[in-house]
Order: sequence, then C-alpha cells, then structure tokens
Amino acid sequence: MPEDVVVSDRLVIPAGELRERFSRSSGPGGQGVNTADSRVELTLDVAASPSIPEPLRDRIMARLAHRLVGGELTIAASEYRSQLANRRAARERLAQLLREAAAPPPARRRATKPTRGSHERRIAAKKRRGEVKKGRGRFDA
Repeated sequence: MPEDVVVSDRLVIPAGELRERFSRSSGPGGQGVNTADSRVELTLDVAASPSIPEPLRDRIMARLAHRLVGGELTIAASEYRSQLANRRAARERLAQLLREAAAPPPARRRATKPTRGSHERRIAAKKRRGEVKKGRGRFDA
C-alpha cells in the first residue's frame, strides 16, 4: 500500500524511510470528522536518509533548515475527507518540496556596463528634470 515518493528520475525516497501518523482532522467531513483519523503527518529523516546522496542532502538541509526539526521534515495534510487522499497529497507535497530544495542554484549574474547611449540618455533626462525644478523658483513681485 505505501508508495515510494518520486522526487525526480534520479531521486526516489522508498516508502520504508517515511513515517506516517494519523489523527483526527479539523477539515470538512461533518460528523465523520469526529470519528475518522483522516489527517496525515508524513515524516522523513532527511539527515539520516540513505537514499539522498551526500551533496544533495547538504543542499536540501541548508534550504529547508527552517522546516527541519532534528533533521526531520514533517508534512501535514488534512484537506480531504479520506485518509487515502490525504496520504497521496502529503506524498505529492513532500516530493514537490524536495524537488525545489534539490534544484541546482541559478547561474550567477555576470556584471555588465551600461551602454554609452543609455548613459547619455540618463544624463540628458537628469538635466531636463533639473531644468524643470529650476523653473519652480520664487518670483520677485
């Protein structure tokens, strides 16, 4: 029944590394909310996961540092009435979070100089603006 979490074609988290906890949800469901344990808390120990390669683990732990508690990442899902749907939603959310955290950093910006034309236009605009402001002086009557 438990499914593996497919983060990318190279990274798959086996279901055995995930811990699930079920509790009563506060969401939709009428009287059934009071009896069914449909809320799911999915926990992955990122720090000790053997399926995450070391360099990727360092990047994920750095980017998700604010969400980790003792090296563990916990996702809660309670938006659906059924436990199965909440389990699926929690796994999808975990995969998306890990996908974003594992993404390579963007390429660094290469500094460039402004063109001569853009520099001249900027200076001309400043001069025009200065002339407008100079025209607002006091009038001697």
